[in-house]
Amino acid sequence: MSIADNVLQVKKNIEAAALACGRNPGDIILVGATKMNDAARVREAIAAGLEYCGENRVQELVEKNGQGAYEGSHLHFIGHLQKNKVKFLVGTVELIHSVHSVELAAEINKRAAALGIVQDILLEVNIGGEEAKSGFAPEELKNALKEIAHMSSIRVCGLMAIPPVCSNSEENRHYFSQMRQLYIDIEKDKKYNNVIMGILSMGMSADYEVAISEGANMVRVGTGIFGARDYGAAAGNADAR
Repeated sequence: MSIADNVLQVKKNIEAAALACGRNPGDIILVGATKMNDAARVREAIAAGLEYCGENRVQELVEKNGQGAYEGSHLHFIGHLQKNKVKFLVGTVELIHSVHSVELAAEINKRAAALGIVQDILLEVNIGGEEAKSGFAPEELKNALKEIAHMSSIRVCGLMAIPPVCSNSEENRHYFSQMRQLYIDIEKDKKYNNVIMGILSMGMSADYEVAISEGANMVRVGTGIFGARDYGAAAGNADAR
């Protein structure tokens, strides 16, 4: 199937998953994970109706942005972010999904303040408690929000999570359910002016339909749109995230 066919199919799957649990399909945002796809392939997906692009690697984002790859779409950053790369993203991307520490939030706030803007972010939650993954532990979120609440040049728009790799999409349902409850609990707490819980970003190619059934309103799909990535061909390239 072509990229255009895949975009159409994923949108149909999203619609079916939303309707199956009584939700409005229009409330679900599809973000195409464009990692390791060149500018031409990204433009092909946008032409087929992909409205949101999510890049995982800062260097790749900078290069493809310079080639006009994302024109006509909303641009998000969805990968692991180091503090020394923040300057390349703030003011360039609409939303940073992967803010995994108070220190990273502070660096984003500092850069946004210097530019005179407010940068939208999501807080990344390490919902599976995996040592190899970054993100806030669920029990750390409230204290983190107390600190981030004083950062006037960022806006917390919601939460993001990447559950453990699974062989069956149903294996991650309980993680998605836990994320939904965290989201609801924070949404109810109206203490902070710079926290507007509007986005729950979870679910990828293997499990986005289950994520939708558990409350996701933003899903990140790469393989389902662009096909399997050839990591062997990319061996030796530095990961610039």
